[in-house]
Amino acid sequence: MNNIPSVDLADFTSGDPVRKQQFVDSIGKAYEDIGFVSLKNHFLSDKLVDNLYKEVKSFFALPVETKKKYEREELAGQRGYVSFGKEHAKGKKEGDLKEFWHFGQEPDDDANLIEEYPDNIKVDELEDFNEVGMEAYRMLEKTGIYVLRALALYIGLDEHYFDHWASNGNSILRPIHYPPITEEPKGAVRAGAHGDINLITLLMGASTGGLQVLRKDGEWIDAIPNEDELVINVGDMLERHTNNKLRSTIHRVINPPKEQWGKPRYSIPFFMHPRSDMKLNCLEECVDSGNPKAYDDITAGDFLHQRLVEIGLIKK
Repeated sequence: MNNIPSVDLADFTSGDPVRKQQFVDSIGKAYEDIGFVSLKNHFLSDKLVDNLYKEVKSFFALPVETKKKYEREELAGQRGYVSFGKEHAKGKKEGDLKEFWHFGQEPDDDANLIEEYPDNIKVDELEDFNEVGMEAYRMLEKTGIYVLRALALYIGLDEHYFDHWASNGNSILRPIHYPPITEEPKGAVRAGAHGDINLITLLMGASTGGLQVLRKDGEWIDAIPNEDELVINVGDMLERHTNNKLRSTIHRVINPPKEQWGKPRYSIPFFMHPRSDMKLNCLEECVDSGNPKAYDDITAGDFLHQRLVEIGLIKK
């Protein structure tokens, strides 16, 4: 396998039970084997994608002192701007060569959450930035829920098992800017090798190159989707919940060849988190004598807090 498998969400939504089952089997097997797929026929329109990139590029082009107005240390990076080099991969001291923004959940009035999410931060200089960002958030959330429905069926659960937990969940949309590299990086890369914390991640912008995935045999392979596809991978929460049946694969964003250092890179991952009170206990459907329970019981909220400390966004 020299690239990640490609799947078509239209098969799942077609109304044809044979095509639907083919999608379930294909995505489930891919997530057991390598933990990544590229997905076409998601719910993001070309116009929305173009508008989002326009707004994101406009924001990161603002002066540093303007962007810094939107960096709120007390929110531990949950909302607004996070400046260059602040985040690092688990176990690394060097900060990643990136700056980013966080849009968060705006829950329904009747969500009945046990926690209160921070408000999103409005960018005064760009009147459409927040509206376009949250429209993309909703379409990525919708896509993610359909992917989780397919995985629920693959595992042997009710199709809508994840719906309650993922709807109004603590998900994050993160537009990232990797600026041009101006000098030899000392041990730093655009994003160090890491696994994602959440249930699944839906990534826009991987077609610009740099994303690599660690195969089972220890080889790094380039993840190269078509331009209209999302890259979607399993996160640590889902790996834990499925007792390692579905794999949260280590991945990274490498620095480009020296002749391309002058080009910026943009990518926009959507980190799909559940409500914080979701139990990530190993599912009984994924535990047997050959695969005994591998993890202690924990909630999504407690697991998230542990990991945010490990990557430097929350201080101990």
